Amino acid sequence: MTARLLDGVAVGEAIRRDVAPRITAFRFRAGRPPGLGIVLVGNNPASELYVRNKLKSADETGLRADLERLPETASLGDLLTLVERLNGSDVHDGILVQSPLPRSMPEGAERRVFDAIEPEKDVDGLHPLNVGKLVQQRADLVACTPSGVIELLRRSEIPIAGRHAVVIGRSDIVGKPMALLLLHAQATVTVCHSKTADLPRVARDADILVAAMGRPAFVTPAFVKPGATVIDIGTTRVSDRQVIETLFPIGSKRYEAFTRRGSLVLGDVHPAVAEVAGALTPVPGGVGPLTIALLLQNTVTAAERRVGRRG
Repeated sequence: MTARLLDGVAVGEAIRRDVAPRITAFRFRAGRPPGLGIVLVGNNPASELYVRNKLKSADETGLRADLERLPETASLGDLLTLVERLNGSDVHDGILVQSPLPRSMPEGAERRVFDAIEPEKDVDGLHPLNVGKLVQQRADLVACTPSGVIELLRRSEIPIAGRHAVVIGRSDIVGKPMALLLLHAQATVTVCHSKTADLPRVARDADILVAAMGRPAFVTPAFVKPGATVIDIGTTRVSDRQVIETLFPIGSKRYEAFTRRGSLVLGDVHPAVAEVAGALTPVPGGVGPLTIALLLQNTVTAAERRVGRRG
């Protein structure tokens, strides 16, 4: 068996096409495009890449996206002041603070920043008010990556209702909202983590297996029921040649890509899972494009809600 690859690029493009008429209507009504303020603190290479992709996609979709940068040495106070300025901006309907923050920030900094963003501009869906609404299945703004996964499953005609879904990872950004969205879609959901006993056995019971731990190639075929749908949310840049050689044969496309670049972005799912799973998201080209598409969709939704309240 070779898994069907779920095309996140194509689904992301379809989502952006669906959003386009809403952007046109908003521009006509408000006299401006929906606006997104992106905050980047420091110079993390992965974050730089993610932000560039978000800015490019926003521009192509017809949104206004402004990058606000702070140096690695910025304090939490500096960041909160910037967030407060964007909260008060009339041209920015959404605010995204790129994670992770520099290690120099104090413990709990990310949570304080998420709490400081106005709920109506929280396009990441991480403000406690929006998280509470998600629990009650009435949120307008939901975390982008989990929302993208649900869109991918639905548009790929993979049934969710009645299926057993296992989520490996319990982060506030991905694991927990992913579990809630699957539950709302009528799946029976199990959440696993580092303390789960006999994790491969639990995962192997899943019809839909979501890997979101940030541990490259952690999920091996031993974790996967034959024919299951496997969603790989991991993105870890690996530059260790020995690791790459254990995963990809010399001369393969992925190995040659590593030779050219000196590193590869790997998911949480081992390449051999493709021989067991029924459907699988590739890395790259799977969940990543959907995260960006849902960010743009959330920005349009936030803009519509803000203008609707005023009008």
